[in-house]
Amino acid sequence: MSGCGKVKAWQVPLRLVTGAFILHSGMEKWDGPDEQAQGVHGMARQTFPFLENIDAPRFLKLLAAGEIALGAALLTPMVPTRLAGAALTGFAGSLMAVYAQTPGLRKEGSVWPTPDGIGVSKDSWLLAIGLALTLSPHQKHHKHVKHIKHAQHAQHAKGHGGCHKHHCHHEQGGHPGHHGHLKQAKLVAREAKEAKRLAKGVSPDGHSHHHAHRHGPGHARKGCPAHH
Repeated sequence: MSGCGKVKAWQVPLRLVTGAFILHSGMEKWDGPDEQAQGVHGMARQTFPFLENIDAPRFLKLLAAGEIALGAALLTPMVPTRLAGAALTGFAGSLMAVYAQTPGLRKEGSVWPTPDGIGVSKDSWLLAIGLALTLSPHQKHHKHVKHIKHAQHAQHAKGHGGCHKHHCHHEQGGHPGHHGHLKQAKLVAREAKEAKRLAKGVSPDGHSHHHAHRHGPGHARKGCPAHH
């Protein structure tokens, strides 16, 4: 199936149920009796006066053919969902117009049906389903948006990569990074400790200057009682 005609999972039950229902309704009307033709035609021409020029049996035949075509379109996956939804919306909208204009189908001053209008009022569900299918996002639009987001993500990642390279260059090129600062801090601490030791008169090996002056510079550390 093409991208624009691909049926999504959530659309399958809507198309399947409505398509089967409308197809069955059309097949039953195809050979409907004159009484049925007169009744359907009488309700329709009150809402659409131009139908008076069409006799009742012919109108019923045309209505049956339209329902069969619509039901088949909804059941055929190759038919784009938005196209099938638009056809269903138009069909259900005409039924709701008949419901609104026909006396006795609605309670006085209300949108709610009378017992005689319950069957026709349920066509409002068909209208809602048709609108849902018609307003469903276009497949190509989804792909276009996905492509744009992917490009933006790639550009964003590229920007982060440049920042990372700049950070590495900053650390390697004379400007101390995190490790450089740590090394420098250790060096400063070592120098401070050495200065403190010298201030106390203690050499790096722990020998005091006073001890060296007393025993002489050549005095061996291991021979000094202070080291035993």
